[in-house]
Amino acid sequence: MRKKKQILYNNVKIIKELEEKNSKLIQDYEKLNHQNKEEEYKKQNYESTTLSLSINFNLFRSSYKLINTFNGHNDIVYSIDYSTFDDCQFICSGSYDKTIRVWDINKNKQIQLFNKHLIDVYCVKFSSYHYYNNHCNVICSSSSDRTIRFWDFKHNKQLQVFNEHTNWVYGIEFSSFNGGRYLCSGSGDKTIRLWDIQTYKSLYIFNGHTKSIRCVDISSLQSNNNKNKMNDIGVIGGNGYTICSGSSDHTIRIWDIETTKQLIVFKGHKYDVNSVKYGSNELRHTNNVHVVEYLPFTIKIDDEVIGGNSNVICSGSSDNTIRFWDIRSNKKELYMIKGDENDNGITCLTFVSLKKKVKNNEQRSKDNYGIYLYYGSKKGPIRVWG
Repeated sequence: MRKKKQILYNNVKIIKELEEKNSKLIQDYEKLNHQNKEEEYKKQNYESTTLSLSINFNLFRSSYKLINTFNGHNDIVYSIDYSTFDDCQFICSGSYDKTIRVWDINKNKQIQLFNKHLIDVYCVKFSSYHYYNNHCNVICSSSSDRTIRFWDFKHNKQLQVFNEHTNWVYGIEFSSFNGGRYLCSGSGDKTIRLWDIQTYKSLYIFNGHTKSIRCVDISSLQSNNNKNKMNDIGVIGGNGYTICSGSSDHTIRIWDIETTKQLIVFKGHKYDVNSVKYGSNELRHTNNVHVVEYLPFTIKIDDEVIGGNSNVICSGSSDNTIRFWDIRSNKKELYMIKGDENDNGITCLTFVSLKKKVKNNEQRSKDNYGIYLYYGSKKGPIRVWG
C-alpha cells in the first residue's frame, strides 16, 4: 500500500511539473507571438510611411497641388488619422458636426459613419492593437461629451466607452510600444489618464495642470536615465517612457509613465497650447496654430539633405496656411501652402505614403510610393495635396 501511495505521489508530482512546464511554454509562446505581431506592425508601418524617404523639396514646391477633396463633414474637421488594414488604406476624421467618418483612399469614398457622440468629436485614432491582436478594424475617438469611444468600422458597431473623465476629452494618443496597448487622454477636467486597451481600464491619473489639457503625445523612445532597466511586456512600456501634454494654462509638461511624476514644465507660450510633439520650435503664423507634425521623409534643397523625422516641421493655422520649417535654422520657413479660400483655416493635417499603381511587369520599389498631404478645415472638406 505504501508503495502504491509513493507511485501515486510521484505521478501527481510529474503531472504537476508537466503542467507548470506547459504553462510556461504557453506564456513564452504568447510573449513571442506578441513580439512578432509588434515587429510585423513596425515593418508594415515602415513600409507605409517611410519607403518614400527622400524627395526633392524644390520639386515638391513646384509640382504639388490640390488633387482631391473628400466632402461629407459640414463643420470643423478637428482630427485626421491614417492606417492600413488588410492591404487597404483608410483615413478617419472627427468633426464638430458630432460625426466620425471613415474613408477608403483607394476607392476615393466614405465607407462608414458613426454619430453616437452627443457633442463634437475632437480626436480620432486608428488602433493597431485591436487589429494585430483581435483582427478588428477599430477607431478610437474623444469628444466634448466626456467620453472616449471605440468603433469597429468593419462591422459597423461601437465596442467600448470610457466615461471616467469629468469634462470634455480633447487629445488622445496610442503608445508606440507594446503594440499600441496603452492609450493616453487629456481632458478639460485638468487630468491626463493612461488606459490599458487590453483590459479597458484606467491605470494612472496625472495631475498638475491648472487648466484644461488640449493635447497629449507619448514618447517613442526611452530616456537615457532608464534605458538599462528591465523592459518586459508585463511592464507598461518598460521604464523611461514619458507623456508630453499641452494646456490652456499655457504650459507644456513632461510626465514619467512609470512613476506618474511630473518631470519638466515648459513655460513661454502666451495662449493655449493646442498641439505637441516630441521636439519644439517657434513657428510664425498670423493666427492660432492648431497642429504641428514632423515630416515623415527626408527632403533635399539644392542637393543638400536637410530633412528627416527631426529637422522639418509642418504646421497648420487659422490663418488658412500650411507652413514648412527647417528647425535647424531656427525660424526659417521653407515653404507655404495657402488653403482653399473657402476653408477658413487649417485645423488638422497628416502625411500619407500611398502606393502608386504598378503594371504587372514593373518592379516595385521606393519610387512606387508617393507622399500626400491630407488636411482638414473649419468648413468641413478634407483636401489632398500630392
